[in-house]
Amino acid sequence: MQVLKTPESAFDKITDFSYTPHYIQVTDTISSEITMAYYQCGPKDGHTVLLMHGEPTWAYLYRKMMPILADAGFNVVVPDLIGFGRSDKPVRKEDYSYARHFIWLKDWFTQVVKGPTTLFCQDWGGLLGLRLVADMPDQFASVMVSNTGLPTGDHTPSEAFTKWRRFSQDVPVFPTSSIIQNATVTPLDDVTLAAYDAPFPDENYKAGARMFPLLVPTTPDSAEAQANRDAWGKLKQFDKPFMTAFGDSDPVTKGGDKIFQKLVPGCEGMPHTVIENGGHFIQEDQGELLAKLLINFIQQTSN
Repeated sequence: MQVLKTPESAFDKITDFSYTPHYIQVTDTISSEITMAYYQCGPKDGHTVLLMHGEPTWAYLYRKMMPILADAGFNVVVPDLIGFGRSDKPVRKEDYSYARHFIWLKDWFTQVVKGPTTLFCQDWGGLLGLRLVADMPDQFASVMVSNTGLPTGDHTPSEAFTKWRRFSQDVPVFPTSSIIQNATVTPLDDVTLAAYDAPFPDENYKAGARMFPLLVPTTPDSAEAQANRDAWGKLKQFDKPFMTAFGDSDPVTKGGDKIFQKLVPGCEGMPHTVIENGGHFIQEDQGELLAKLLINFIQQTSN
């Protein structure tokens, strides 16, 4: 598999994300090893909080939440998915699949994350992170989801997602930072926009970013549609604390919180909330508030 590695110099001008990257070799069943990056902050012996990003962001998305969680005594672990951030970027679109992303993530998780864990996930962080929860429920003490889902293709995608999917394939130059800006309520400054563009020096690095929208199951026979149905079967038995905190300004995932609340037993009695002025990339709009909600959620529900 041919991969590109973003030069470290591409990240030199980022001044508000000083965390040291760590690297792990992961593999799937058919390819050679590939390098996945992640970041850690807070006491390593604290309760682990796993923060999962989506498309087309990277761990930088969590820079507002990480120090607050670390100061509260949590072991905060944030990976860059393959194809994003400092992780390796396969060149061919064909090298990306939903199943392969999950295998890579599970390999990383098994190597890096120890002990009971709380997952916070958004966007593709949920499509992958919730599969981890379903596959290894004993590893997770609690879950908080925001602006995400676990689609099975049994329901028609929203018009907003359909437009986004078409745009992602037709646009000649994939405008990473503009995509993020257009899905936030908060105006982002030039430094922030440049940080989101940093992992992708040119279009050759963006195969993964372009592929993610195509990997979402949109029909009942889509790849991984059945795997997601199976995962839902297990989530319907997940009775540990499970909280929703969706934004009020995300047309792509609007209403998805109600699905979790209806189907996941662990949602019962939890302090679900709809966050005002929260766009799709809610970590940008309301990162500090999300961190505080997450801290309270863990503290109030831990045994």
